Amino acid sequence: MNPPPQEDRIDRALDGRLSPEELAAFQADVIRDPVLRATYVDRVSLHAQLRADRQHLAHLLQSTPPPDHGSSPRSFRLATFAALAAAACIALATVYFFGPRPAVDSTVATIIQAQNTRWGGSSLPTLENARIGHGTLALVEGIATLRFDSGATVTIEAPTRLEIIDAMRCRLLEGSVTAEVPEPAHGFAVDTPDLKVTDLGTRFGVTAGAAGDSHVFVFEGEVKLDQPGGGATRHLTEGKTFHLNSGPAINTSEPARFQWAQEPDGWTAIPTSFGRGQDTFVRRGTAKPAGREPLLMVKHSDLERSRKNERRIYLTFDLSACSPAAVQEAQLILDPEPSGLGFSSMVPDSRFAVYGVTDESLDTWSEDAAQWELAPAATDEGLRPAQTRRVGEFWIPRGGSGAPLTIRSDALAEFVRTKRNGLATFIIVRETGETDPSGLVHAFASKEHPSARPPTLRLR
Repeated sequence: MNPPPQEDRIDRALDGRLSPEELAAFQADVIRDPVLRATYVDRVSLHAQLRADRQHLAHLLQSTPPPDHGSSPRSFRLATFAALAAAACIALATVYFFGPRPAVDSTVATIIQAQNTRWGGSSLPTLENARIGHGTLALVEGIATLRFDSGATVTIEAPTRLEIIDAMRCRLLEGSVTAEVPEPAHGFAVDTPDLKVTDLGTRFGVTAGAAGDSHVFVFEGEVKLDQPGGGATRHLTEGKTFHLNSGPAINTSEPARFQWAQEPDGWTAIPTSFGRGQDTFVRRGTAKPAGREPLLMVKHSDLERSRKNERRIYLTFDLSACSPAAVQEAQLILDPEPSGLGFSSMVPDSRFAVYGVTDESLDTWSEDAAQWELAPAATDEGLRPAQTRRVGEFWIPRGGSGAPLTIRSDALAEFVRTKRNGLATFIIVRETGETDPSGLVHAFASKEHPSARPPTLRLR
């Protein structure tokens, strides 16, 4: 007669005759089923004790018990055997249920690419090809791409803090990410402090501040948006964006005031907040002045869909604190700031150009009225060569850090020396285009920023 199926599984497990898949299923059943677990422990105990004490038991079963036990030899042998089996059962059950367990792989994603990265404050491994589980990644500089075990691919752009939850979910604490989600991973979610973005297929991007202010961009497919506090569920489709401005507004009523300063090494630092200084940006297709904004934004695209989003920066410095004709060296210093608009992964390493306005009659422009076509020395398509001179350039890599930028050149110093009206006006343009309409809008602190340094001209 064949043994019952469960007993057969136990015998095969003890004899090592189960495949890895069968063994895994059997172990799961033992943990789940108390009846099977009791039978298994009894059988393991008996099996192990018989093997360990086979010589002793053989002698015991063959021996003649003392006549004064008041019991038959058979009952004595069974009682002794039962005691041994019970002891073995207790010992083996203790080892099985309370002993060391094999390590369980709790990782859910892999860092498959890291470009020009610098990390800070991460609780997870940050090397390329590292396996990661639940924890936080803090990217200070560069771009990194993660592939979750679900199949979703997420690219994070500095500066960003991202919490890994599981293979189908992460939480954007602050910064920018883009996600590409294949069909098997549909339902992959990115949470922000004020929004939950669930993929319905296939590419989207999210930006968020530490207190909220989330932006969602759908490149392809569709996403579902839910707010943690409730409210109607939204669906966002290809080419659409959504902005939830729930974070605290930047206070621009009392920005940090920077005046010109004579520095110990012979340099004079002149910010746009000094005297008749001004700073703003202009955007194609909008008449709204940006002279009171805390950020100066710049963008260029060769894509027709993005032309309306192009931006240029205008800066004017009051030179009354120095003698322009005596300037030997000049530096223009800019403090980069996150714009919250677009994604660095969709823009190559970017080159920027700085132009000086040579027509001094244009230095008295007003930041409260500057517009794209009416801004100094500009047309709808570009700058007027007869009224401008290229005086410098700089690069920002993809995912570049927020460290201050210093632009220096002989042409910059020469331009300042030519100024006779006490004002110097510069135009900053981005010359590098983008590969997607949702490419990054670069930004720098203006004189209205509440804490960062405004554009500053250093002269010696």
